[in-house]
Amino acid sequence: MLATAGNGFGLMSLAGLLAAEKPEGEGKTAIRPNPPAKHVIFLFMTGGPSHMDLFDPKPALQKFAGQRPKTVNLRTERVTKGILASPFKFHRSGKSGVEVSELLPKLGEVIDDICVVRSMYTFNPTHTPARNLMHSGNIAVTRPTIGAWLNYGLGSENENLPGFVAISHPRSGKLWRSGFLPSEYQGTRFSPDETVPEKMIRYLKNPSQDKAAQRQQLDLIQQLNGLHLADRSNDGFLEGRIRAMETAFRMQFAASEAFDIRKETKSVRGLYGENTFGNSCLLARRLVERGVRYVQVFSGPGQPWDDHHDINKNLRGRCPDVDRACAGLITDLKQRGLLDETLIVWSGEFGRTPVSEAGTGRDHNPYGFTAWMAGGGIKGGVAHGATDEFGFRAVENRVNIHDLHATLLHQMGIDHEQLTYRFSGRDYRLTDVHGRVLHELIA
Repeated sequence: MLATAGNGFGLMSLAGLLAAEKPEGEGKTAIRPNPPAKHVIFLFMTGGPSHMDLFDPKPALQKFAGQRPKTVNLRTERVTKGILASPFKFHRSGKSGVEVSELLPKLGEVIDDICVVRSMYTFNPTHTPARNLMHSGNIAVTRPTIGAWLNYGLGSENENLPGFVAISHPRSGKLWRSGFLPSEYQGTRFSPDETVPEKMIRYLKNPSQDKAAQRQQLDLIQQLNGLHLADRSNDGFLEGRIRAMETAFRMQFAASEAFDIRKETKSVRGLYGENTFGNSCLLARRLVERGVRYVQVFSGPGQPWDDHHDINKNLRGRCPDVDRACAGLITDLKQRGLLDETLIVWSGEFGRTPVSEAGTGRDHNPYGFTAWMAGGGIKGGVAHGATDEFGFRAVENRVNIHDLHATLLHQMGIDHEQLTYRFSGRDYRLTDVHGRVLHELIA
């Protein structure tokens, strides 16, 4: 780095260079007042759902079934053969006439509230890095996830509940991490298998002390923690644990009510479906209703949408629960006046190939896939973009993951280029040096 010195040039001193650097851990954000959305519910279909069977009809699959046209000779992870036709019919749904698979009749009923993005694409065909990319904008396992960025930029509306909640099995890859952001912004994970708060959250109730005694005990512990921290400046993990203890104390009294979906009426529970995914979506509604900023719901455990074999049979078995729960979530939020301020995002880490694997399955497809959004100021009844005639590659109005993230942040009132955090000598952001807000999808 050069700096002017007299009539010539000289090297800037090391001291001057260091002084010009921003300190580590500094960040900035530009928040727009009165944004359309206040909360996000991200419904993640782990493993990669098949867009050609769900949201992206391709009649050419039947016409060329078993054949291998040149346009489908793209690199795949595994050996693939000829085109695998979809046996599922598509129907024009709602007033908008957006085509939806027969596998998703209830989502078809609410399609006028949904923006279907048929032109998503990514660059990594492997589950773990592709999943990291979808949730953090980078394939590395060390970067902050979307929820952590939002929690850092906006915080929670309810100090008694976490700002970022993940409803997930532990095998989902810890996609609720805070990365290099302070650990207080990481997601708090809860199991989707339980409906009783005391089983979902360990040690939720103290059997031997009342609230006043617990507060007195915690004040002493936090005083000792403060003394410990004073000798260990800039220890983000320790600071995060200190704050987590405060949140845990407050949650003892707020979570018993917020997490108890048994308080819902029979008709509301039936709207979502009384199964694991349905219960998770209902809990997500209860949490955003109480001010939680970002809720992540995983369809899992494992990789349920990773259909390398028997895809038609698997989809018939899996789709009814997801269809009911997703449509129920949209309907319930709308009835409560919460859909306008809650952005729902539905996606996997990539799609599936139109060519067959093992005769009855589809391989991973990063070249083109479908995601959808609803609420939060996004247009409904829209099918945006297109893949090629076989659904292999996004070709029209292509949307990458950074564009999706930029739009999500925009709807939450954040300029994605301004939400930054300094780490290892540079300013990082969720969208890195990429991302375009999809203004054409905004109502």
